Amino acid sequence: MKKSWLAATAALVLAVAPLAGCGDKKEETTAASPAASTAAASTAAATGGTIKIGANFELTGGQASFGSSSLKGVKLAVKEINAAGGVLGKQLEIVQADNTSKSEESTRAAQKLISNDKVVALLGPVTSTNVLAALPVAQEKKVPLITPTATNPKITVDERTNKVNDFAFRTCFIDPFQGKVAADFAQKELKAATAVVFSDSSSDYSKGLLKYFKETFTKNGGKILAEESYQQKDTDFKAVLTRIKEKNPDFIYVPGYYEEVGKIVKQARELGIKAAMMGGDGWDSPQLFEIAGKDALNNTYMSNHYAADDTSPEVQAFVTAYKKDYNNEVPDALAALSYDATKLLADAIKRAGAAEPEKIKDALAKTKDLKLATGVLTLNETHDPVKSAVVVEFKDGKQVFKSKVNP
Repeated sequence: MKKSWLAATAALVLAVAPLAGCGDKKEETTAASPAASTAAASTAAATGGTIKIGANFELTGGQASFGSSSLKGVKLAVKEINAAGGVLGKQLEIVQADNTSKSEESTRAAQKLISNDKVVALLGPVTSTNVLAALPVAQEKKVPLITPTATNPKITVDERTNKVNDFAFRTCFIDPFQGKVAADFAQKELKAATAVVFSDSSSDYSKGLLKYFKETFTKNGGKILAEESYQQKDTDFKAVLTRIKEKNPDFIYVPGYYEEVGKIVKQARELGIKAAMMGGDGWDSPQLFEIAGKDALNNTYMSNHYAADDTSPEVQAFVTAYKKDYNNEVPDALAALSYDATKLLADAIKRAGAAEPEKIKDALAKTKDLKLATGVLTLNETHDPVKSAVVVEFKDGKQVFKSKVNP
């Protein structure tokens, strides 16, 4: 990778100015207003030789695998964009921040990137909970935030007012579609009549998928035999899994992240549970095989945004470029979506004609028929993409493309 386009950033400072409006009057007199912050960012972009983009990702902590893949996708896209001449005659410069997989750090990272580093847009975070923590900063400072991977509907539409969050965008489909994909696959492809759901009660992502899976599964005549829950960082699931085994379901839905999911699948198989298991894109990590074991993952599935063995030219071009840059590593969906989010942002800046947050936001909202690695992207009125999903099967230690589902 060329150093000309990648800015090295210092570690996140521990004490960061709190958000305006949180009750600290001294901070209110010194913090930059949203308009001033936006003007400063625009001036920096206009007078410098680069356009600064913030990357707020989970680089350490429980979702570090996600953040690492995402940042790799961003860097590959930036490399390609800069090699082709950049945007508006300038090179893109990524300023990265580690939110340590924690919501409070995600807020601080967004504050730092916007107020201190003067970025004109934010990429990330990965998880819905962390995006929801960073979003108020982006909204207040009027800087667009594109999450490549967070699927909770609340990110783009404020559930209290039912209004679109003007500065929030994403390149992934949302939970209602993903939950429906899982339920339809369980019933139509696996012929499941009964199911148990085992969700992460500490995760907005997990709760969202659970809601929409249940709605579709029961609407189509399926029966939910039990609802169980766990929390992030739990390690022993055998007591709950024993109860699930007694229910003898046809199907078990586990909408969570790979760290806990791997242990759940491993312990379920150790207890003799043979039922098909499925989750969402939160399963997509190479570490899942390490945690669960490849044999335990047989007869498990996930809904996802793309599959590396999809034969479409766009997918294969991306996979080839990624493997070339990353020691023959096969890119996961996190990498693909982050690559696409970066290309989306570059396209919006170009169409905006200026590296100014307000103009970038307006251009993003008008995105239509943009050809990307994970498919052709059009953003709808709520800033959510209309695009297909795939179902991936875990088989003998590999992810195998099973089917594509159109919206």
